[in-house]
Amino acid sequence: MQDFAALLNNSAAAHGHLCPGQAVGVRMAMLGCRLIGLNEPTRHDQIKKLIVYVEMDRCTADAVAHVTGVKLGRRSLKFMDYGIMAATFMNLETGQALRVISTEEARDLARVYAPEIAEMYPRQLEAYKRMPDSVLFRVQQVDIPISEFDLPGPTRRKVTCSGCGQVVRDHREVIKEGRVFCVPCTGGAYFSNFREVSWPDMNWTPDKSSAACLCGRNSRGDGTGKTPEIIKKNCD
Repeated sequence: MQDFAALLNNSAAAHGHLCPGQAVGVRMAMLGCRLIGLNEPTRHDQIKKLIVYVEMDRCTADAVAHVTGVKLGRRSLKFMDYGIMAATFMNLETGQALRVISTEEARDLARVYAPEIAEMYPRQLEAYKRMPDSVLFRVQQVDIPISEFDLPGPTRRKVTCSGCGQVVRDHREVIKEGRVFCVPCTGGAYFSNFREVSWPDMNWTPDKSSAACLCGRNSRGDGTGKTPEIIKKNCD
């Protein structure tokens, strides 16, 4: 693993800015990986052994993901929407899982570790670079009963929703009155009142010649540029 300064610099560049949360996240990831014996988490022989659960969608989460190399699409990054500055690092080979939690005391102690800096955020950033792990974090050993349907790798199960015909992967279906449904069809989605729509240039493809032919035309090819037409079709 790279040293802290290099990891922080690269993580901030990927994230878009340098902030106290980036410093916390980089150090959280370094500690978590070290505790579960994966000191080179992005290396090929270790990357498939790691799953990370992040409990916040803030700057810290991006830093944790950058340092560890975990990704949502590889199923090695799990987002748990708890609003807590914490992440759990699990070694799939050993089953060991450690939850690393950012302490609230660290924020108050920033004045102690960086007294020469007057502004709050720059002071926190510098302090979080200087604090020992024992001040910045608490660590808990935890058990994670991970399902085979949550593991990285190929899709292990596919079923078709009885309501809309959408394929549902990885055992995320809902059984209602003996029938299989996707979550949106049972009213449990994050959105509501969904309607199918058409849009300008529906037939566009990445191929340059196709794109040139479709330039300036809408889905009906009349070049009017009208806004998308809403088709009244619900997933009932």
